[in-house]
Amino acid sequence: MQRKPRIVLAGGSGFLGKTLAKHFIARDCDAVVLTRSARAEGGPGRWCGWDGRTPGDWATELDGATAVVNLAGRSVNCRYNGAHRREILESRLQPTRVLAQAIGRCARPPRVWLNSSTATIYQHTFGPAWDESGAIGATPEAKDEFSVEVARSWERAFEEARTPATRKVALRTAMVFGRGEGGVFRVLRRLVKLGLGGPMAGGDQFVSWIHEEDFCRAIEWLIERSDLSGPVNLAAPNPVPNHEMMRTLRRVCGVSIGLPATRWMLETGAFLLRTETELIIKSRRVIPGRLLASGFQFRFSKLEDALREIERRIAP
Repeated sequence: MQRKPRIVLAGGSGFLGKTLAKHFIARDCDAVVLTRSARAEGGPGRWCGWDGRTPGDWATELDGATAVVNLAGRSVNCRYNGAHRREILESRLQPTRVLAQAIGRCARPPRVWLNSSTATIYQHTFGPAWDESGAIGATPEAKDEFSVEVARSWERAFEEARTPATRKVALRTAMVFGRGEGGVFRVLRRLVKLGLGGPMAGGDQFVSWIHEEDFCRAIEWLIERSDLSGPVNLAAPNPVPNHEMMRTLRRVCGVSIGLPATRWMLETGAFLLRTETELIIKSRRVIPGRLLASGFQFRFSKLEDALREIERRIAP
């Protein structure tokens, strides 16, 4: 009897992990979620405990697996004080390193390891969009020095992992729009419904995004395409300015007015909400060069189509 393909989702108990687990279960795969938390009621897939730092019984799930997708990492939606900076960095480096150890010990290593990274690694820009050959680095006006440092350290740890029998892909992921709790769509939708869905900090900064269905399909594509390794941008081919994104959200949600937020208002709000303005003011203009070149076709390449599809599934 042939076994189902096994997809291991490390740190997969959040929005993206649950979305991927549902996607692969629907394709008759065995989705295994490595998580620090107790199993949530109704959570998809088989959940297996791990601490993200040390080898354990969870490592047996990697042996013979089709793919490992590492999504582990503390949320960056916080103030970047010393303690939080350490937690953000270590929560990415430690799982990457322990997965490398576990894969290295497998008798039948996974065929492919996809490790999260971020589209934030590229320089803040209002010019032409960055594909995978784009400039990497921080830009003072974007206040992104720490985020870029984390992204580069994360990818370096992944590159240094010695897994000769396992292909490796770094997922430089943009903002993922989806229906599930914990995703950014619901946060932005709430702002719009409250009348706060105007342009932010002028609104000229670009936003790179991807619909959750295309995110899952791109992960599946990367698992199946043995000729793709290294960094891959997971973003729709049409990034938009913040003011256009917010206007589109208002139209989709049926809200005519949205109060704008100036930069000083964002700085004050970020302080009160214990977060950072870099998450909003950085211009992330990223395109999926390698995905498109490999023949991947997006189902949602236009922002309004993507937002309307999600809103239809949320609205009563």
